[in-house]
Amino acid sequence: MQSPTNQTIQIRWHGRGGQGAITAAKVVAEAAFRSGYGGAVMAPTFGTERRGAPVTTSLKISHRKIFDLSPITTPDIVVVLDHMIMHEVDVTAGLKPGGWIILNSSRPVEEHLFPGYRTAVADVTRLGVEAGLRKGIVNTGIIGALGRASGLVDIEAFANQIAVEFAGRRPEANALAARLVYDATQMFDNTTGGSTDA
Repeated sequence: MQSPTNQTIQIRWHGRGGQGAITAAKVVAEAAFRSGYGGAVMAPTFGTERRGAPVTTSLKISHRKIFDLSPITTPDIVVVLDHMIMHEVDVTAGLKPGGWIILNSSRPVEEHLFPGYRTAVADVTRLGVEAGLRKGIVNTGIIGALGRASGLVDIEAFANQIAVEFAGRRPEANALAARLVYDATQMFDNTTGGSTDA
């Protein structure tokens, strides 16, 4: 999904308080900017600021400067850090037809099919532990799934930015989590009914 020079890609993140969705969006914004995108705008929406409560964050990236700072209502991509949130929040609300749903789940992609959308699934929680992170640290890993599905930014650009953001906080393990998730992500295009795995 390389962004045409005149298109803004809108990404909405769904997580829980304390999972780091805002930090993940920040990393993606910085990596996109360093990779040649001219504009990146974040807009966190906290809702109830209780740890564990559902939170959303909006991110817009474009090859041109972004002047529209309004909240995202029709995302191209939704990123879900905890698949259980789908029991509480309609993550597909406003998602454009053919849009991506990026999902952290231990279940295979075939169990997370959404008619008219494309799905990318990885067990981000397990792979984070495999990379050396504490269980429940998923915000860096999910960036790998976003990179695999969207193709917006090279995975090494993401990994490098993760290492910068997490300097002093296990940068190598956080970057490795993104790489492991990138390699393990399963994809399915439910607009055509076929797997999109590379």
